[in-house]
Amino acid sequence: MIDEFAIRPFTSADTDVVVTLWTACGLVRPWNNPYRDIERKLTTGPELFLVGEVGGRVVGSAMGGYDGHRGWVNYLAVEPESQGSGYARALMAEVERMLTERGCPKISLQIRDTNARVVAFYERLGYAVDPVVSMGKRLIPD
Repeated sequence: MIDEFAIRPFTSADTDVVVTLWTACGLVRPWNNPYRDIERKLTTGPELFLVGEVGGRVVGSAMGGYDGHRGWVNYLAVEPESQGSGYARALMAEVERMLTERGCPKISLQIRDTNARVVAFYERLGYAVDPVVSMGKRLIPD
């Protein structure tokens, strides 16, 4: 199944299908407008925003970023019926490759503490819980 999976850069034509994908995967929250998240991403490192396709149909996404200090991954998603196929692992491998190519020394990501399944997925990829507190402050309301 992984043989038919192709990864490419996100294009604006992918917007609605990607938002639908994120919604199906439970990644959308009322305080984060996914359309605005996409607009913002397209202004900063858009080449790190990837989609995965099977037969020309978008089934996954990953939004990578790099600020010169740390890399980040957001919105890693694979449609629920395709989860367990290796697509998320392939998307992460491509983001890791692209960030390594840029000289990125470490990737950070955030997972909701109630999402044990996703924590286990990242642990299998070699990620570990860092002894940090994640904090945030909204500057622009969505």
